[in-house]
Amino acid sequence: MSASIILTLNSGSSSLKCGVHRVHASRCETMFADTVAADDGQRTFDAIARRIRESSLPALDAIGHRIVHGGTSLRQPCRIDDAVLRQLENATAFAPLHLPSALTLIRMSRARFPRVPQVACFDTGFHADLPDLARVLPIARELRRDELQRYGFHGLSCESITQQFGTNLPQRLIIAHLGNGASITAVRNGRSIDTSMGLTPTGGIVMGTRSGDLDPGVMLYLMRVAKVDAVALEAQLNHRSGLLGVSGVSGDLRQLHEAAVTNVDAQLAIRMFCQSACKQIAAMISVLDGVDLLVFTGGIGENDGAVRAEICRGLSWIGIRLDPALNQPAGSPSNRTTVGPIHDPASRCAVRVLASQEDTQIARHTFNLLKTADADPS
Repeated sequence: MSASIILTLNSGSSSLKCGVHRVHASRCETMFADTVAADDGQRTFDAIARRIRESSLPALDAIGHRIVHGGTSLRQPCRIDDAVLRQLENATAFAPLHLPSALTLIRMSRARFPRVPQVACFDTGFHADLPDLARVLPIARELRRDELQRYGFHGLSCESITQQFGTNLPQRLIIAHLGNGASITAVRNGRSIDTSMGLTPTGGIVMGTRSGDLDPGVMLYLMRVAKVDAVALEAQLNHRSGLLGVSGVSGDLRQLHEAAVTNVDAQLAIRMFCQSACKQIAAMISVLDGVDLLVFTGGIGENDGAVRAEICRGLSWIGIRLDPALNQPAGSPSNRTTVGPIHDPASRCAVRVLASQEDTQIARHTFNLLKTADADPS
């Protein structure tokens, strides 16, 4: 199979990333890429379709979609047909912040490009083989249906990190994907063995507008005493909690850094985010029985040197130390992209910043699925 031209659509909780890639068996070349606000999906999709039609870009061979959650039965990349679409619609309850917009994009792209194969690539796939110790939820056996388990998310991002190391992948790796959504994953020999998010992308560490892990009694109290119903509670936990809920200012750390100069609630929100991440990283060190490499990725992980420094300061007890000049070069703005090693030579383990390449992973998975289909004599 020769090179394929693949459009990737990566619908997140706060943004929509799109790109056109020329994919070969051994490499993936990005021909164009853009990121817009998630609520501009229709207008953006129209612009993408127009650009493909009017430019010199080759015709599309396939379209790959990032899908946050496919339930128990959809974990590995697959062609999207009507049956798969129904399964995704049924899985919306697992990821109400993400799946509706992703389903909208799928419907738009199927309508606009009816003859182009559509492929779903799942964030839960990287964590599909979690050991029972991490996968099983500590609830009564009679409630423990197949769908109630730890799924884990940001799998495409984690995959892209491991891919960047090739054969030099360290044995004990911790990936801190920090963005509007954030998770910490323990990787041993390339395999996910534990991760901070659970049944849904709402769990884990404090996030932009999501609560992260909460004492279940908080939710029971709100339902019993404050008479908050399930719909309102879901809206609160996904849209009005986390950094936004604590600060009352914003779920965006860039705005919180500015506000924190005079606003104590913004200061508290930042400190809570950093401590939450620090605690989960420490937990994953325990799971891995040590750590060889800590990788920061995602919008915050790649760009916010102050947050990286604060998190690693909380891990100094284990001997993790950053080089301030590498983490945040002198004269640079507080928020900037830094890629590469940022640890001090005396650090207990290496610390790096690597760009998340979710779109590249989507393109590769889509290419490989097409290649497999072409090779199937049936």
